[in-house]
Amino acid sequence: MEKIVFVWCMVLSLQAGAQFTVRLVVTDVATKKNDDIYITGNFNNWNPRDENYKLKPFGGSRKSIVLRDFAAGTYAFKFSRGAQDKLETTADGRDIPDRVLEVNEDVSKEFTVAGWKDDYPEVPKKYTASPQVRIVDTAFNMPQLGRKRRVWIYLPKGYANSSKLYPVLYMQDGQNLFNEQTAPYGEWGVDEALDTLQQKTGKECIVIGIDNGGDKRTTEYNPYDDAKNGKGEGKQYLEFIVRTLKPFIDSKYRTKKGPENTFIAGSSLGGLISFYAMIKYPEVFGAGGIFSASFWVTPEIFTDAEKFTTTATQMPRFYMYAGKMEPANMVPNNEKMAELLKKNQRYSIRLITDPLGKHREATWRQEFPSFYTWLMNY
Repeated sequence: MEKIVFVWCMVLSLQAGAQFTVRLVVTDVATKKNDDIYITGNFNNWNPRDENYKLKPFGGSRKSIVLRDFAAGTYAFKFSRGAQDKLETTADGRDIPDRVLEVNEDVSKEFTVAGWKDDYPEVPKKYTASPQVRIVDTAFNMPQLGRKRRVWIYLPKGYANSSKLYPVLYMQDGQNLFNEQTAPYGEWGVDEALDTLQQKTGKECIVIGIDNGGDKRTTEYNPYDDAKNGKGEGKQYLEFIVRTLKPFIDSKYRTKKGPENTFIAGSSLGGLISFYAMIKYPEVFGAGGIFSASFWVTPEIFTDAEKFTTTATQMPRFYMYAGKMEPANMVPNNEKMAELLKKNQRYSIRLITDPLGKHREATWRQEFPSFYTWLMNY
């Protein structure tokens, strides 16, 4: 037994004194590709420009360093371009945790550098929402769907200092409406547009933005079952707006509550569900902005719209926009739906065909002021 313990102690002693070779290779650097690269860590007192730890060219654009006679242990390090203000970062310039290297044998590892403290490829998006924009709730309960959702509100500048009642516009894809920081493809600039338009026209409005459901967007914005995307949840989604969200907003804010003062809008699939909201709940929504609606997703929408034209007694107003540089069926479908609605002469229809319009947020942002002016001049 004593021999076994002695042998084991000898093994541990030999391992503790062992020396290993460490090869580190940087295969790609996002920016400043031609600058010298160093490693800085707890093995060289975090010196960012230690010539003994400078990487050398290693074929193509790669750079490497071979560290010999490294003792076993745990090492922390980062890559540097020779100064503390030139340490590696994330692609948007944020500090990264120390890299950790466990050495108990010869090691060879490859790395990429996403950015440097003084030069990184992704400029962080700014928070651009105006002071009139607030978050109603980051996790507003949607009992009809068993989910929660962030809900935004835009209040006119004069709201706090008045006792007026205001019309309300409910909009889909709320994360894209007010704040560049939360809009992956660019924001609509609804708050800036309203700040300007309301000052010019004197026509003020509350806007409610409802974030989309991410991977649930295609089902929540579709009122019909779809063989490709699954069971449509659009009807439950609209029940949430009509039965849960709208009563809450009406109870907490000074709103005008009739259909002549309650509007809805959205783009793409958000345009589809906004259109369906108007024919499903004409007693709630009196006007809508239908931007580049995805009518092609579900042909049933044309059948339901035709039934609506023959039965509804309300006088809804439709602002229908499509661009000629969108998918090929966008303009024909928009025109087909407008012609169908025109069978009922009580309806007000504004059909816009933009020869340069593309299927993107920047286009809808450009069109929004025209929609709002039309919406409020009734």
